[in-house]
Amino acid sequence: MNRILIIQTAFLGDVILATPVISELNRLFPNAHVDILVKKGNESLLLNNPHLHSAFIFDKSNGKWKAMISLIKQFRKEEYDLVLNLHRFGSSGILTALSKGKKRYGFKKNPFSFLYSKRFKHVIGDGTHEVERNLSLIKEFGAKSIVRPELYPSTFDQDKIKSYRTETYFCMAPASVWFTKQLPAEKWVELILALDSNATIYLLGGPDDITLCKKIIDLSKNEQVVNLAGKLSLLQSAELMKHATRSYVNDSGPLHLASSVNANVTVFFCSTVPDFGFGPLSDESETFEVKGLDCRPCGIHGHQECPKGHFNCAKIDFTK
Repeated sequence: MNRILIIQTAFLGDVILATPVISELNRLFPNAHVDILVKKGNESLLLNNPHLHSAFIFDKSNGKWKAMISLIKQFRKEEYDLVLNLHRFGSSGILTALSKGKKRYGFKKNPFSFLYSKRFKHVIGDGTHEVERNLSLIKEFGAKSIVRPELYPSTFDQDKIKSYRTETYFCMAPASVWFTKQLPAEKWVELILALDSNATIYLLGGPDDITLCKKIIDLSKNEQVVNLAGKLSLLQSAELMKHATRSYVNDSGPLHLASSVNANVTVFFCSTVPDFGFGPLSDESETFEVKGLDCRPCGIHGHQECPKGHFNCAKIDFTK
């Protein structure tokens, strides 16, 4: 096996959960060139990865089909021995099918999987972790069943966060793409007030999360809380989480950032459940959820609002 392509064009968390496939392929085929295709915006997650040869970017800004045709031409030139599609949507299935890879593996749920060389089950809800599902595609080559994700912050990233590191500090990532995956602002305030009053608390997120983080700080009236939303890259955020006393996150991308650096982490599951397979993989981790609700989970992904209107799944008790 000399040339291998991995396709994962979903969200940032999905890309992080694809990194165990990269590391296992390197272990199994140390001389192979392993490439990956990701959606534009997620490529920064893979910087400095020593097991990766190249990262292709799926940029739809100038037209989806134009971008796909260009990628297919590139893939055919590479003459891949194996193409692994970890994504379950149609566009990635077309790319896989037309790549001319000698072997084309992916999940049965993809609408174009009938054009693959081999198709695999992808069952959500039985407790199998997404990393296990991904690694099942290369099990025949001797891959382990579970491997922790890995990201590689640079020396620059490490230096960037040095000034934020104190003896005791906590990280919180309060935002999510989906409203019903996101613990409400007042619950983050409740958590802040329950932590060591002398410790620094860093709120992490992207530029779009600045307003939410400011709201939480204003409500908490705690001068020890610092808004770092939009100020750190993803790898820098991961590095800061790595050294924190503990990080607190939703069932969202920052959860997987924490896993990738083995950070001590607490995860809040609102509308989703750990059995979907996207829970933490850090050595020291814990999860909180409201059990016994007949409306939970209300879907594989989150919603923009609670379908029932009460959002009871977000009324998590931190004292339990």
